[in-house]
Amino acid sequence: MKWLRDPGLAPIVEKVEAGQRLTFDEGMQLFHTRDLNTLMRLADLQKRQLHGDKVFFVHSMRLEFTNICYVGCTFCAFAARKGEERAWDYDPDEVVAQVGRRYLPGITELHMSSGHHPNHKWEYYPAMVQKLREAYPDLQVKAFTAAEIEHLSKISKKPTREVLAELQAAGLSAMPGGGAEIFADRVRKQVAKNKVKAEKWLQIHREAHELGMRTNATMLYGHIETLEERLDHMHRLRELQDQTGGFHAFIPLAFQPLGNTLAQNLGKTEYTTGLDDLRNLAVARIYLDNFPHIKGYWVMIGSELTQVSLDWGVSDIDGTIQEEHIAHAAGATSPMALSQAGMVKMIQSAGRVPVLRDAYYNELEVFGRAGEEAAD
Repeated sequence: MKWLRDPGLAPIVEKVEAGQRLTFDEGMQLFHTRDLNTLMRLADLQKRQLHGDKVFFVHSMRLEFTNICYVGCTFCAFAARKGEERAWDYDPDEVVAQVGRRYLPGITELHMSSGHHPNHKWEYYPAMVQKLREAYPDLQVKAFTAAEIEHLSKISKKPTREVLAELQAAGLSAMPGGGAEIFADRVRKQVAKNKVKAEKWLQIHREAHELGMRTNATMLYGHIETLEERLDHMHRLRELQDQTGGFHAFIPLAFQPLGNTLAQNLGKTEYTTGLDDLRNLAVARIYLDNFPHIKGYWVMIGSELTQVSLDWGVSDIDGTIQEEHIAHAAGATSPMALSQAGMVKMIQSAGRVPVLRDAYYNELEVFGRAGEEAAD
């Protein structure tokens, strides 16, 4: 271990090499160490043990069917009030039409997460999923965060498990990981006091897993949370994954500091630093040993840093997306979409092997390294 500069990391290196789990205190050591070379190497080792040189992406589209929302999260610049000029709200037939407008051959995943609309009836939601699946039977619908599921439970007066089951019967394939923000109550009261509580978020994902649905998990970082609160968030996810095994990926979401009251109240105009983004991804890869994938979300951190993150434990870079509005409303400077060819090039240029997947992480096409032919 000639490359080891922080002697305090030696026991952690031995654990990672042996495939052993880190304690909370050891996770905090990773957050605080200045030996970034070792941190990067450990995260890359953990990733290679799971996937070798493969890096996954999906040919996907995003659709926000409404931006009308009553919740009032302080970090959000996406939500609008009913009647605002910038508000939009599609009925189920308009949702199908919007998908048709953006659809490209080969798209397998439709990702939908939207505002908590104050007036839609429960029947709107399963009808929307059903119409989408009837119009596009090969499109996998990944929709409704746990926060939205709780909202649907309230308006339908049904338990969240029943809501999930009925949406699944209508054709829902998987759930995104949004609405998690930071689980710590101290932070949650300041950034999302009216949104689903941490325990309920975890319960809803547990129920989805028990129904056979796979989900993702996110974490919003870079605002008022501490490093301990970041690791606590990961720790709770690791515990649930031990019990259910239902998470596909963990997705850290970098706070975007424009157009929201949280940033204004903090006087914050700076984006997270590239080093903070990479450290966060690396710690997640090492600490979340039971998560198949850590995702570098190019929308939030940019395609250039996402490419660098492939050396820091990242095994998934999300998808082509087509149009994304939530992060861009808060100041994301990334493009609204990437092409499949662009994603393949991004991965190949980093010396990795691109793998086109679907929403279930089935491998659809394995591309060669730069200059090589794709494999069947």
